Amino acid sequence: MIVSADVVPLADLKVNPSRVVKRATDEHRPVLVTSEGRGVAVVQSLIDYETAEEERAFMRAVVAGLADLESGREVSLATAKARLGLK
Repeated sequence: MIVSADVVPLADLKVNPSRVVKRATDEHRPVLVTSEGRGVAVVQSLIDYETAEEERAFMRAVVAGLADLESGREVSLATAKARLGLK
């Protein structure tokens, strides 16, 4: 994130919200909204938000799976398929 280009004062967001949303959508980068010099919110396109959420969920699943392996909580592929009713 290039901070100088991606920071918008709250007053600017109030005056022209569509411009801020368009920038976040077109550039696929979040825009930091500030109030009195401090960050208060982030404007991000919906598709970028959903993509980031999917990536975070995937990474959490990977970490959980690795923790299961380290703790000895594992089953064979055949057992997993049988439990899930797959052939």
